[in-house]
Amino acid sequence: MFLSVFDLFKIGIGPSSSHTMGPMTAAARFLDELLSDEWPRTTGATVDRLAVSLHGSLAYTGIGHGTDRAVVLGLTGLTPMTVDPDAVEAVLAAVSRDKRVQPPKHPAAYRFDPDADLVLDRKTPLPGHANGMAFSAFDASDRLLLRRIYYSIGGGFVVSDDELQRMKAEGPLRTQGNSREPYPFKNAKEMLAMAARSGMSIAAMKRANEERHMSRAELNAGLDKIWQAMLSCIERGLSQEGIMPGGLKVKRRARQLHDRLQEDWSRNRPNPLLANDWLSIYAMAVNEENAAGGRVVTAPTNGAAGVIPAVLRYWLHFHVEADDESIRDFLLTAAAIGGIIKHNASISGAEVGCQGEVGSASAMAAAGLCAVMGGTPEQVENAAEIALEHHLGMTCDPVGGLVQVPCIERNALGSVKAVTAASLAIKGDGTHFVPLDAAIETMRQTGMDMNERYKETSLGGLAVNVVEC
Repeated sequence: MFLSVFDLFKIGIGPSSSHTMGPMTAAARFLDELLSDEWPRTTGATVDRLAVSLHGSLAYTGIGHGTDRAVVLGLTGLTPMTVDPDAVEAVLAAVSRDKRVQPPKHPAAYRFDPDADLVLDRKTPLPGHANGMAFSAFDASDRLLLRRIYYSIGGGFVVSDDELQRMKAEGPLRTQGNSREPYPFKNAKEMLAMAARSGMSIAAMKRANEERHMSRAELNAGLDKIWQAMLSCIERGLSQEGIMPGGLKVKRRARQLHDRLQEDWSRNRPNPLLANDWLSIYAMAVNEENAAGGRVVTAPTNGAAGVIPAVLRYWLHFHVEADDESIRDFLLTAAAIGGIIKHNASISGAEVGCQGEVGSASAMAAAGLCAVMGGTPEQVENAAEIALEHHLGMTCDPVGGLVQVPCIERNALGSVKAVTAASLAIKGDGTHFVPLDAAIETMRQTGMDMNERYKETSLGGLAVNVVEC
């Protein structure tokens, strides 16, 4: 089982990896297929109009999560990596005005009226996954030429209908390469056994697996780029003020809280909660940026994007031994844990609730922090288990379908839990009662049993008990 660190940590835009980045990526895949020769074209047929339908969770919370906007942007040829958040409104306005999209390298513009050709279908769920979408292409006579179904399965990952069926039958698809990695662990038990046999850390094993697909210099440069994107998101979040979009009129708070902490710091005021305060502010800064559609890194999702950057920034802030290499080891360790969780359960809020998003992020961050603090593989696994166990059962119930309430503060608390879990684990010897694999399986089962109202549909929980103002 190999899932690259760069599959889990992807640079994109907010507010949602599954509801924004995924649909944008799906649109790009559909455009690529239109240009290919891999579908049966009727002689003389030319694509004239495009249409998209969103289903399941994408239909219920698509507006609040920007899914409709993401699809339009994707059909213009933009991707999560290439889109400029500051240029989004102009692109959307042009499509709304012209009722056409003109993706690069395509021979002509396609008719596409967002008001008519983009449908939020809440009555017809697609069978493969809660985040389903169908893309269709028609000729000038409105004859259907091509229809493809895609699923956004969490963290920005997108699979076609055929790929999803193959994953269910054979296990997750390998995401890079075909060669066998030296440490192909698919669960925590195998990971610990390999670490014991090799005498290597989890980060070192993950690095060895990655370096079967790229050079050490490329890997280090990629990891540094991920961290710089995370850090930039924190810094931008700490510099912004005002009301976040969407209609809830939720105010940004990270800058105000940051300024207050800086003032207390300069006056040497005692604060026994100082580390927790900084953790919370860093996490909130990231998720306020995410809610505003800014540039973020899936970690492992956008809805949980603040946890790992906050814990990493805490590491740099409060630990004098922190350096560039430790940041890379943190990310590699976190990715190893995230890959195990994704392989054996889910990181999708629409599939298992927020336990799969903030819970997974907290487990990954706890593992990363424990590792760079000198933890053994057994202590690292213990840290991840503690963090995940205490998120089990957490629902995904965003008010108004927006990634704001309770998502922003939930990231802050997930960060605090991660640091606490790492601290508890490193004070022990790695032996503990509940294995990480058991916690992951419990999360999967809990997600399967969870009512759909509590899985990113905004039909239950806080979403229906908080009056929108």
